[in-house]
Amino acid sequence: MNGLDLFETERLILSGWRLYQLDDLVALHGNPNISRYLTASGAPWTRAEAEVALKTWIDLFETRQLGKLRLTRKSDGAFIGRAGFGIYPPTGEPEIGYALFEDFHGAGYATEAAAGLRDWFFRSGKGEHFIGFADTRNAASLAILERIGMEKTHVETEPGGLACQFHIYRRPVHG
Repeated sequence: MNGLDLFETERLILSGWRLYQLDDLVALHGNPNISRYLTASGAPWTRAEAEVALKTWIDLFETRQLGKLRLTRKSDGAFIGRAGFGIYPPTGEPEIGYALFEDFHGAGYATEAAAGLRDWFFRSGKGEHFIGFADTRNAASLAILERIGMEKTHVETEPGGLACQFHIYRRPVHG
C-alpha cells in the first residue's frame, strides 16, 4: 500500500484520487450505462462535472479520509470503478456509494468494496451511522445495500431528482 491507499479487501485496493486520474473518472461516469442511475436526466458526466467531483473527493480524502475512492483490482492493477463515502448535502450524513465499469459487474466487487467500507467506517471511528440510497429502478445497487446489512428507511427524491430507496446502517451494539 502507498500513502493514498486507505485499505485493502481480499481482491481490491481502495485509494484516494489524484487530478491526473481525471480521464479514468470521465471514462467511468461518461458511460451512459453507468450514469443512468446517478441523476434524473441519466446523462453521462461531462469532463467539467467529473473534475468538480474529483476535486471534492480529493478534498474529502485529505481532510476526513472520506470521499469516493478508486477501486483497483489487486491481481492485475486494473482500475475497476469507485466506491466510498460522500456527504449527503441535505443532512450532512456520510453516504456510501459505488460505481463499477460494466465489465466488472456481477463479480461481487461492489459488495466486497461496500462491506469493506462499512467495516472500516466503524473501525476508524467515523460516526454512529451512515446512509446509502439508490435509484428505485437499480435493483443491483439496492441488493448490495441490503447484502451488507443496511436497513430500508424510506423512498425520497434526492437533490439530483432521482426517486431513491434510502437505507441506514447503524453502529452494531455489542454486549
